[in-house]
Amino acid sequence: MKIGLARVSTRDQHPHAQEDALRAAGCDEVFTDHASGVLAKRPGLDKALLMARAGDQIVVTKLDRLGRSLTNLIDLSKTLQERGVDLIVLDQGVDTSTAVGRMFFSILGAIAEFEHALMSERTAEGLAAARTRGRTGGRKPKLGARQIEMARSMYDEIDSDGKRKYTVAQIAAEFGVTRPTIYRHLQSVQQVAEPHKG
Repeated sequence: MKIGLARVSTRDQHPHAQEDALRAAGCDEVFTDHASGVLAKRPGLDKALLMARAGDQIVVTKLDRLGRSLTNLIDLSKTLQERGVDLIVLDQGVDTSTAVGRMFFSILGAIAEFEHALMSERTAEGLAAARTRGRTGGRKPKLGARQIEMARSMYDEIDSDGKRKYTVAQIAAEFGVTRPTIYRHLQSVQQVAEPHKG
């Protein structure tokens, strides 16, 4: 089964061109997200992932219609790979059912790792330089107060079945942090919320 996924931002309100291209590519179902910004909800993507089974294909017109950041894209490609679902990107000619398509995503993953390694190296050098000048500093918090609040409200959101709408893994991916980071912030918020026993 081919499942099409279109995404438009608030600036670009017309998904028709994407939807037409996806139907022309033979998609049985087409889901559309109206979302802009890293934290915007993606009900269309959620439905597509829910529907996709091993051997199915998720089709997008361009890579940026699937993920909103390189990390987000890599995480999604890993999820699809683990579930045996292939990804087809029409405009860039990517098809992960082929060796070339899989290699493309391996290269993206390698770039993401390299970028992360460079950032870690720069951070270590910056801290070392600060220490030589007599300044000590730990890491800046990975999430700001507003982001922690958003993560908490995402965690508390319940769907129509009475289950949590987002897993901690999904929340962590949305903010580009690890699951332990989310758990740590959720715990600290809980401790503050609980009244002290006297």
